[in-house]
Amino acid sequence: MKDLRALAVEYAGLIVALAALVGIFSFSAPHFLSGETFATISNQVPSAVIAAAGMTFVLGVAEIDLSVGSVLGFASAVLGTLMARQLLGLAGSLAACLATGAVCGALSATIITRWRIPSFIVTLGMLEVARGCAHLVTGSQTQYVGSAVGALADTRLLGLSLPFLLAILVVVSGQTMLSRMAFGRHLLAVGANPEAARLSGVDPGRVKRIVFVLSGLLAAVGGAIDTSRFQAADPNAGMGFELEVIAAVVIGGTSLMGGRASVIGSFLGVLIIAVLGAGLAALGVRDETKRLVTGCVIVGAVILDQYRRR
Repeated sequence: MKDLRALAVEYAGLIVALAALVGIFSFSAPHFLSGETFATISNQVPSAVIAAAGMTFVLGVAEIDLSVGSVLGFASAVLGTLMARQLLGLAGSLAACLATGAVCGALSATIITRWRIPSFIVTLGMLEVARGCAHLVTGSQTQYVGSAVGALADTRLLGLSLPFLLAILVVVSGQTMLSRMAFGRHLLAVGANPEAARLSGVDPGRVKRIVFVLSGLLAAVGGAIDTSRFQAADPNAGMGFELEVIAAVVIGGTSLMGGRASVIGSFLGVLIIAVLGAGLAALGVRDETKRLVTGCVIVGAVILDQYRRR
């Protein structure tokens, strides 16, 4: 009970902001407050929630991963192509999809830690590499998979979709790792002060390598979910996805400077952005205006992060 009370206090601001958005859009758009709206949101957020968990770990060690959108698209392209051309069964194709994400994360991590190149530059390069690979794998054509993979998104348990339940599982596991496991403490220590962490016996390079592999792996899980949801793999999937994920993580209270992270906060950040997008759509706001509002939210979140640090 104490833990639940502490969580409610810690995330009170985010919960109030989310409730306020729901209230505002419910009042402004008559059809917003409906089961259909929230079903749509629950179908849209799993890939973002799972990728945001990976980004939370990356920002927690004071790094950044700009490649998650392209890695998601590349992993989705691998899964879709293998399934569409019947080169592998579902289990083998999913394994190849997840391995693709993990390898992309491992490559980025190796370059970052071995040659001490800023993660911003390395993952910006990986963004282009992964996107190019997605187009090469698919021949720049959408790969239509069909119901063979669509069943994953359609499966329901207790009225909730399998991807949404998987996203909740990732959030709970990620938060448990951060708050109750030694690796989580090492991760935040490296983000706060890598030299002090090293003198305490923690290998910052090892921690960062694990974190980037996790980020790539979770982005690939998001790619598998999107492929299942649309029953197709688009080589352009995930374009701009990294900005949405970073915004959600920062809104959720994870510091861009490292040392402070929360997967639960990132989950609430994803919900805030999803509700904001759904509400603006219900009001008939044009896509250009939605992008403007989302951009302002990102900038506002960064400013708020600076005030929190002070």
